[in-house]
Amino acid sequence: MVAHGDSSSSEKKLGNGLNDLPTFNAENLQQNMKTIHYSRTFMSIIGGVVAGIFGFTGLKGFVLYFLVMAFTSIGLMAKAKFSVHSYFDSWNRVLLDGLFGGLMSFVLFWTFAYDIVHIF
Repeated sequence: MVAHGDSSSSEKKLGNGLNDLPTFNAENLQQNMKTIHYSRTFMSIIGGVVAGIFGFTGLKGFVLYFLVMAFTSIGLMAKAKFSVHSYFDSWNRVLLDGLFGGLMSFVLFWTFAYDIVHIF
């Protein structure tokens, strides 16, 4: 992950200097968002395969998905050393962004692994 203080980003001061607004390097922020997207997609695929192999059906599988996504969010925050505002513009980017985007991949690999292991 790339911090917003890296490369050419700097702090912007308004008028009398009372209000300090951090500015983010758009390329760094975009790269960090790609990292979140790839991490969530990868973990949803792994979670789907695990749910299928263990034979989870119904609500158990979806509970596993949300647990995997919670651990992924915690891992991403740990990677950022819990200083999320150095790498992202808000906490929602790390906690919620792409949460339901990986659900399709999860269900696809969940049913695929379940069919391979338990049906065939």
